[in-house]
Amino acid sequence: MTDVTKEELSALLLKVSEDRDRVAFERLFRFFGPKIRSYGSKHLRADGQAMELVQETMLVVWRKAHLYNADKGAATTWVFTIMRNISFDMLRKVQSNREDNFSDDIWPVLESGQQDNESDAGAQYMMDQELLSFIDELPDVQQQVVRGVYLKQLTHQELSEQLNVPLGTVKSRLRLGLEKLRNHLEVKQ
Repeated sequence: MTDVTKEELSALLLKVSEDRDRVAFERLFRFFGPKIRSYGSKHLRADGQAMELVQETMLVVWRKAHLYNADKGAATTWVFTIMRNISFDMLRKVQSNREDNFSDDIWPVLESGQQDNESDAGAQYMMDQELLSFIDELPDVQQQVVRGVYLKQLTHQELSEQLNVPLGTVKSRLRLGLEKLRNHLEVKQ
């Protein structure tokens, strides 16, 4: 179904919008599905996520078809804009999960060589001091964020407001600081 005109795509989308026409939606799905999957495979680098992108995009097309206005743009532009936005959301979600997992993993790196001495208060004190000295070696902006999140138990949003910087900047500084700490800890062990 690659030889469909722009007008036909717009007409199909309008049928979905006005009549909830399942046959029209199926034709749209067959037309856009492979294109969305190809984009997803290329940009999300996982076939499962590419298929999820197809499903999520076409679900939004079905639900929001009434928002499509043929006078404002082509059906392909409308659908691909939805696809792109969902793709960005998926990438943000993956990145956020990666940051959460990474920050959870930094403490076990330091503890891995010390498990036998967990009950020893002296060993715990030494580990804490070693970690604090590593934090002191970070650039100031990364130190502020790492100390704020892990020592003062502030949320990312609270730190953003306290430092008067965007939330994304706080997260980037935290990620960079944690990467440096992790590398330093792995080298030290």
